[in-house]
Amino acid sequence: MNAPRSPWQLAWVCNRLALQGFGGILAVAQHEFVERERWLSDAEFLELMAAAQVLPGPNVINLAIMLGQRHFGWRGVLAVLGGMLLVPGLLVIALAALASQQLHRPEVQGALRGMGLVAAGLLLGASWKLALPLRRSPLGPWAVAVLAAASLLLSAWLRWPLVAVVLLVGGLGMAWAARRARRP
Repeated sequence: MNAPRSPWQLAWVCNRLALQGFGGILAVAQHEFVERERWLSDAEFLELMAAAQVLPGPNVINLAIMLGQRHFGWRGVLAVLGGMLLVPGLLVIALAALASQQLHRPEVQGALRGMGLVAAGLLLGASWKLALPLRRSPLGPWAVAVLAAASLLLSAWLRWPLVAVVLLVGGLGMAWAARRARRP
């Protein structure tokens, strides 16, 4: 694995990452950090993403902050935050000011619908790529699929609070993995 050469390089990659995303940048983050820059392996990316999901705030920003802190300490954290938020934030403010006057136009509504579909496709692609390393999980792919289905059932269909789903399914998954890891 490589490492970022400087906080500036980390900020630049995070800026490039943030400017590519609309409605979610998980797929772009996986591509940038794992495939393009080779700063993380698939397994490391999944581990950081798992930790990022239990922290408050956007998952990809949490993941990038952990990556920045790992390599450059507080300077890495500031580089990530600057790269992810500064230019994209200014662009969003400018576009919101322009779009607020044009939202009634069918072209603008169609463009926004199209961007939503692209974001959904990127998320599905990233999910597929991230599912492949789960074959090496102590649980195996079928157990992971059962836990994912349980999470979906409890949160989407039964409308359980996210905290309860994470505690129940996450706790069950950790206990299951620990039990399988102890087997000879």
